[in-house]
Amino acid sequence: QVQLVESGGGLVQPGGSLRLSCTASGTIFGITMGWYRQAPGKQRELVATITTGSRRNYADSVKGRFTISRDNAKGTVYLQMNSLKTEDTAVYCCRAEDPSGSWVYWGQGTQVTVSS
Repeated sequence: QVQLVESGGGLVQPGGSLRLSCTASGTIFGITMGWYRQAPGKQRELVATITTGSRRNYADSVKGRFTISRDNAKGTVYLQMNSLKTEDTAVYCCRAEDPSGSWVYWGQGTQVTVSS
């Protein structure tokens, strides 16, 4: 079982930046990691994913503003968020998925609020 702990959320003004971190209880080598978010009254949506080979995938709404990265040695995945907008306000959750799709683990989430 993999436990995921997110950190780095908070309140930021529009146009600002935040860096989220997700640290796993064990190795993330060979595991596809991702960030998802859920805004109030909306369904959870994909933000970005990164494979063990560092192939990245982004939601169209965050392309050019967000960057996902990983440090396998530290068991950590990051989400650098720049040029934040009010519509980025959500709970951001980390996800770990076995490449074969046989299991998925989620973190508890961290709140990101973009407001002036």
